[in-house]
Amino acid sequence: MLIPFRALLSELSRPRQTLLRTQILHAFIIKTHISKDPFYATRLVRLYAINNDLSSAQQLFDETPQRSIFLWNSIIRAYAKTHLFSDAFALFKRMLSLETSPDNFTFACILRACSEKADINGLEIVHGLGVVLGFGLDSVCCSALVSAYSKLGHLDKASRVFYGILEPDLVLWNSMISGYGCCGSWEKGMELFRKMRELGKCPDSYTVVGLSIGLTDPTLLRIGESVHGFCVKCNFGWIGHVNSVLVNMYSRLKCMDSAYKLFNSLLQPDLVTWSALITGFSQAEQHNLALDFFRKMNMEGRKPDHVLISSALAAAAQIAIVGPGCELHGYAIRHGCHSEVTVSSALIDMYAKCGYLGLGMKLFKSMPKKNIVSYNSIIACLGLYGFAAEAFQIFEEVLSEGIRPDESTFAALLGACCHSGLVDAGREYFRRMKDEFGILPKNEHYVHMVKLIGMAGELTEAFELVQSLQQPADSSIWGALLSCCNVHENYELAEVVAENLFKSKQTKNSYKVMLSNIYASDGRWDDVQKLRFDAEDLKGKIPGIAGLIV
Repeated sequence: MLIPFRALLSELSRPRQTLLRTQILHAFIIKTHISKDPFYATRLVRLYAINNDLSSAQQLFDETPQRSIFLWNSIIRAYAKTHLFSDAFALFKRMLSLETSPDNFTFACILRACSEKADINGLEIVHGLGVVLGFGLDSVCCSALVSAYSKLGHLDKASRVFYGILEPDLVLWNSMISGYGCCGSWEKGMELFRKMRELGKCPDSYTVVGLSIGLTDPTLLRIGESVHGFCVKCNFGWIGHVNSVLVNMYSRLKCMDSAYKLFNSLLQPDLVTWSALITGFSQAEQHNLALDFFRKMNMEGRKPDHVLISSALAAAAQIAIVGPGCELHGYAIRHGCHSEVTVSSALIDMYAKCGYLGLGMKLFKSMPKKNIVSYNSIIACLGLYGFAAEAFQIFEEVLSEGIRPDESTFAALLGACCHSGLVDAGREYFRRMKDEFGILPKNEHYVHMVKLIGMAGELTEAFELVQSLQQPADSSIWGALLSCCNVHENYELAEVVAENLFKSKQTKNSYKVMLSNIYASDGRWDDVQKLRFDAEDLKGKIPGIAGLIV
């Protein structure tokens, strides 16, 4: 009997098994009368969870009389990874009621679940409980706390946890650097990285990941290239996830030439790297290239996941040609991922933007499961078509279902108000977003509000809103106000807006063309001439630009 058990242990120790193989192993364990041993139950629960068979995992857990902390952790993690956070929390409470002491990995899992659920109150309660039970200085718990607080935008609390540890290990350093990156504070991340090196800590590949996360502004390209150079110097170039992160970084920095060169240098790019490149082309508005590389990847035998199919559908939506979108819909059906919420939501968006709102609505109504992403998609699509009342009705459905709206929900609602000119409704949703749901407005929300108020002729109020921002307004917000000045022929305010707009290094030439037309309408031909040099450079680069220049 020793040989079968050794073979069994070998099989159970493998990180992955198919569902059929897991069921065979389970049957063998039952046959040999060791099914009630928590060690074997723990391994089987993990394998069932990997294969998305939570019902079998839960049944096995319930049938195991002696439950070790490892078994509890496995079933809690299984629910948390599938975003069934309520079930994960219920199991955690049940474990505490049975006087089973959680360990640091239990807390780490629950803390991650709190951050994924955006539950700051729950996070603070679990944090307090961890301190009471003696895990306040544990490295695993503190790393999870830093990551969770950072993800929810509470950098001050994340910093207090980090600096409360006298000798943080590398994982904790990486968590704090990544936390700064997630919140866009790349300078603080770099400063912490330098401090880490001064203290003699040797960075690893995950340190590089944390440094690159916060680099999103194209003006930071040289910083990104320095991070890339550091990777080469430290010989991290052979590590798959590092290359994926670097391709993603160059894509965010709108440097697709470097992203493609790095991608092309890899012998066998993995699915994540393909996804980074395709998503990068789509975000850089090179949508046809994104679709071409999706086809190339498919021809090379790589099977895309639902996230990548969603990215390709987003590219098809932007070119507003339904043919490629239909092909992707068929591909998703053939590969059995059309019912994934992310894919269904992307399909709704694609059909609506290609002029087939009815098909998008039909898809939405047929979805067996809806989350906030799918609701956001249909609200945005209805708003795009001017059906603001219907969009508001869907929002009420979100609330009645007990789903918490996010920042994208309110961006879609404000967009609907803009398309229909509903100023009072827009003001009310903007207020509710802040006061009722505690969501801080982002650039996208301010763009909608400025455009909504400005197009209604309330240019002074729109200007005061821009000036009230704590952070300097970016070019998209000033550009929205400039377009309102253009419509209402307010040349004096347009001059002030233009001064602020052109301070931005990312000012689009289209704004200069708009200002040139404003000057021409006001008879200021000398000012038109000053802007003409930049506009002339655009001729031949943008179709029809010559017709826009007065």
